[in-house]
Amino acid sequence: MRIEQDSLGEVQIPDEVWWGPQTERSRHNFTTGPLMPLSLIRALIQIKWAAAAVNAQEGVIKADIGEAIVRVCQQLTSLTDAELRQHFPLRVYQTGSGTQTNMNVNEVIAHLANVDRQSSQHHQPPVLPNDHVNAGQSSNDTFPTAMQIVAYSALMRTIAAVQSLNASLATLERRHQRTVKLGRTHLQDATPITFGQEVSGWRATLNADLTAITATQQTLLELPLGGTAVGTGLNTTPQITNQVIAQLAQRLETPFKNMTNKFHGLSAHTELTNAHATLKTLATDLLKIANDIRFLASGPRGGYGELSIPANEPGSSIMPGKINPTQAEALTMIATRVIGNDVTIGVANSQGNFEMNVYKPVIIATFLESADLLAGGIAQFDLLLVRGLTANEQAMRATVENSLMMVTALSPHIGYEASAAIAQAALREQTTLKAAALASGRVTEAQFEDWVDLLKMTTIE
Repeated sequence: MRIEQDSLGEVQIPDEVWWGPQTERSRHNFTTGPLMPLSLIRALIQIKWAAAAVNAQEGVIKADIGEAIVRVCQQLTSLTDAELRQHFPLRVYQTGSGTQTNMNVNEVIAHLANVDRQSSQHHQPPVLPNDHVNAGQSSNDTFPTAMQIVAYSALMRTIAAVQSLNASLATLERRHQRTVKLGRTHLQDATPITFGQEVSGWRATLNADLTAITATQQTLLELPLGGTAVGTGLNTTPQITNQVIAQLAQRLETPFKNMTNKFHGLSAHTELTNAHATLKTLATDLLKIANDIRFLASGPRGGYGELSIPANEPGSSIMPGKINPTQAEALTMIATRVIGNDVTIGVANSQGNFEMNVYKPVIIATFLESADLLAGGIAQFDLLLVRGLTANEQAMRATVENSLMMVTALSPHIGYEASAAIAQAALREQTTLKAAALASGRVTEAQFEDWVDLLKMTTIE
């Protein structure tokens, strides 16, 4: 063990770790829940890197101290997640500003910078977590800045997964543009549709989600860095903030820019809440699409049986040969989680008391969970289900030909009431629609064949 000191006194710290006293206190004070996402830690390291470079250049900290901090940040960003995790042990459920995690990053960087300087030159003034690594910053502005950086990146992965799924759906749509099947409304038989048209509806729904996600993603580019404690920018300058954000934008290859109103950026997380709302909408749409597919694939003999799904694994521990729509089930469970997460983020965003929201860690951890679950779940659903879907065209044709709702094509010619009477007679007498139509005396066989053209009824030319 080694002994270090913070403003509250001495703290014993395991000798092999890189963190300092505030991290050690937090490690014992907050022991419940998941660990802080490493992507957020990496974002904070990037912020410290950019801030140290600019602060050294502007004379806020000494050049040699700035150089040591930059070297350490570069070293930390090259570590694997497993290597990084050993020195960033704090939980999501801590102080609502994320102060302990910000100080964890500050302490690790300061510790390594001091080791670096001692190995090259003796008797150098120490690099301090607050005075040097955190110079011109506050947890209140670095943590929400990191939140937006990682949220923006996480949305990129979700967007890519949806785009890939949509490409697979487009292939399925083209393949079955003229495959006629029964349309269904209210879970009852309706007029014909092609399977390609049905798939086009799924694809257009996801395209609408992509448009919404991309639009809200752009709002995350405005960073609240430079607001420091309460949004006033105390202990830094707008010029330094602009330079730090410019460095972040260059290094992360993302067009980040300075947020106009830092009071908003510290006290509310409107942009993140709005962005997650689009993920919630995506989840509801995926729930619908996945359910459509698994119901259409139900059977193989006792259900709709219009689709065949890939046999990825045995479906039952007791029923041999059973194949279940496991990927659809996994995706729908993910969707329910994301819908619930949206409630968490909405409530958390409402808890901005005066100049700061104090639910920051749970907002970003929940946001990242949703984005990562969707990205992974959609990719699995695409690869292991959608790309292997097979349309049972014979079953589709048989179902639509046996449907009574084909009578809709007669309505413009003999009227709604007469058409309804034919459909009801066919149902009552358990006969075909054609037989009932001919028996009514209102329609000839030639007329029926001309009017009840299934492909024409789908409006496919």
